[in-house]
Amino acid sequence: MVGAGFGGIYAVHRFRKQGLDVLCLEAAPDVGGVWYHNAYPGARCDLLSIDYSFSFSEELQREWNWSQRYSPQPEILAYLRHVTDRFDLRRNMVFDTRVTGMTYDDDLNLWTLTTNNGKAYTARYVVLATGPLSAPKEPDFPGYRDFKGELYHTGQWPHHDVDLAGKRVGVLGTGSSGIQFVASVAEFLYRITEPVLAPIRSFMPNLGGLDISPIILILIIMFIQRVITYYIYPSVF
Repeated sequence: MVGAGFGGIYAVHRFRKQGLDVLCLEAAPDVGGVWYHNAYPGARCDLLSIDYSFSFSEELQREWNWSQRYSPQPEILAYLRHVTDRFDLRRNMVFDTRVTGMTYDDDLNLWTLTTNNGKAYTARYVVLATGPLSAPKEPDFPGYRDFKGELYHTGQWPHHDVDLAGKRVGVLGTGSSGIQFVASVAEFLYRITEPVLAPIRSFMPNLGGLDISPIILILIIMFIQRVITYYIYPSVF
């Protein structure tokens, strides 16, 4: 296994339950995947918290109570740590180990995985649970690396307090991360600017020429989602 986010955690549990010899390699110091790295102020899920719950254990479902309908990042990470420890999955995980290469031996039918710490691992099967959000995209415009002030990326937020109080902060990007961050820290900043790099309408689906405001479309999608969730998880309402 490569990656100890939601997918990797479940895969380790499932494969071990099937009696397989499984080992999960994770580059970060702990489980969580994107929910470990995206620790920026204001980070939270955009689906109902219940949708972030594993369904393989009824006991787990009953014993964990989400504090909010849309839980913040610290609570989601705490949930993943709880699941990992409750089912004793850490003994099948190795942290601070980034996979740097993979080769396949046709004669032995084995994969060899090389890592950043010099160790190599062999396996007959390799499952990649690296996820689509594991590689943050850094800006590539000229002068980005020449900036002399503090520079942070929401996808690689440090796991220590970042003091932004009273500072001028520029935010690049108006996706969910940018909006969540601005809404969370704007109250105690001296000044904040958020350049719009691309209009939101460019990311909206083609509706056959029907002119619908992106905000209205988002509200319609959210309403449909809530109706579906009501019938699947009525106890949430």
